[in-house]
Amino acid sequence: MTRLLPALHEGHAPIFLHRAFEDALEAFESWGLKETEPCVEVEGHRVAISSVFGRMRTCSDILPIRLVDFVADATGREVDIGDGDLTYAQAAIVLRAMCVERLKADAA
Repeated sequence: MTRLLPALHEGHAPIFLHRAFEDALEAFESWGLKETEPCVEVEGHRVAISSVFGRMRTCSDILPIRLVDFVADATGREVDIGDGDLTYAQAAIVLRAMCVERLKADAA
């Protein structure tokens, strides 16, 4: 499904991918046990949230501060941004891995 999503340009995502990431984050947080993986609408296409997170794994754009706590809540992990800012990539790597683990567990 990542083929439906545009490639990043030198590590930067178009604004609609930023919005898709936020929608995917909300869908991830409400994803119930034994439910199918949620999809979000991106440019008129339904895309699995793991695909959105997968596309954003190399996005060097800074995650807005309003989403940092949301990422921490969704992942159940403390977000340590150290001296810098949290990037979409740092959040997406964790969220994508959690989606994959969830899909494996639901398949078992």
